[in-house]
Amino acid sequence: MRRVLSKIFYMRPAIEVAPEILGKFLVMRQARDTFTECMITEAEAYDGFDDKASHASCGRTARNAPMFEAGGIWYIYFVYGMYEMLNIVTGPKEYPAAVLIRGVVGADGPGKLTRMFGITRAYNGKPAVRASGLWIEDRGITVLKSRIQKSPRIGVSYAGPEWAGKPYRFSIIKEV
Repeated sequence: MRRVLSKIFYMRPAIEVAPEILGKFLVMRQARDTFTECMITEAEAYDGFDDKASHASCGRTARNAPMFEAGGIWYIYFVYGMYEMLNIVTGPKEYPAAVLIRGVVGADGPGKLTRMFGITRAYNGKPAVRASGLWIEDRGITVLKSRIQKSPRIGVSYAGPEWAGKPYRFSIIKEV
């Protein structure tokens, strides 16, 4: 079973979408019949104006404008002068929220992930559908809640202890 996640899936709070995106597959069309596809293993939620770790906490800018659109589009930004960060926008229009895709099988970090796939800001603001060339599929894998680890987000100490310490990072617990 391969089913592209619908817009309805993303029209919920980031804090709900982030753990549920684990076990889904990030898919990118590379050429006519060539795809890069990997299971999502780690994600972080960024939810609304009050979330001091979110780019939207200071209001709308040219950079974060996709976060203010309705869920189901990509928000991609450049950091540290070297990495693209891949986020999927969630929730209703004008409520800025997104889920950062932090890791997939074969790439344990958001910068490694985008490099492995070849993802650029050319996808920024585009819908997560087959026609755009970058989407997320449900392939029938269910990740049990007992296998999902919650922890603080990474690299957001600037948000202060209250927001930096929120358990908004979700990852699949690796079997030993």
